[in-house]
Amino acid sequence: QVQLVESGGGLVQPGGSLTLSCAASGFTLEYYAIGWFRQAPGKEREGVSCISSTDGSIYYTDSVKGRFTISRDNAKNTVYLQMNSLKPEDTAIYYCAAHGGNCYSRGIYSYEYTYWGQGTQVTVSS
Repeated sequence: QVQLVESGGGLVQPGGSLTLSCAASGFTLEYYAIGWFRQAPGKEREGVSCISSTDGSIYYTDSVKGRFTISRDNAKNTVYLQMNSLKPEDTAIYYCAAHGGNCYSRGIYSYEYTYWGQGTQVTVSS
């Protein structure tokens, strides 16, 4: 069955780093755009980053630019989100999601994504 599984979340202090993984099964991740989303308590889900399937486009929401890096390892059918210089406001459940297309500069929108993982908790606190 089609599945995405996030891992790598945890508790870190402000300024610390985490790498999240999104492993796909039941489909070939290489042919999908992969987005990372996050949702904090009382907040709306927001798109964090996206990496395209074919056109090479990568996008980040403004609040994480310069701190987060998205990447693919097609041999492992996995997408990563390297998170550096973490801030308390980065605390959220992080989800990966896939859709059959590319990423677009207009934004990273939940409704465009077909497959979703269950999420992994990231907590940034001293």
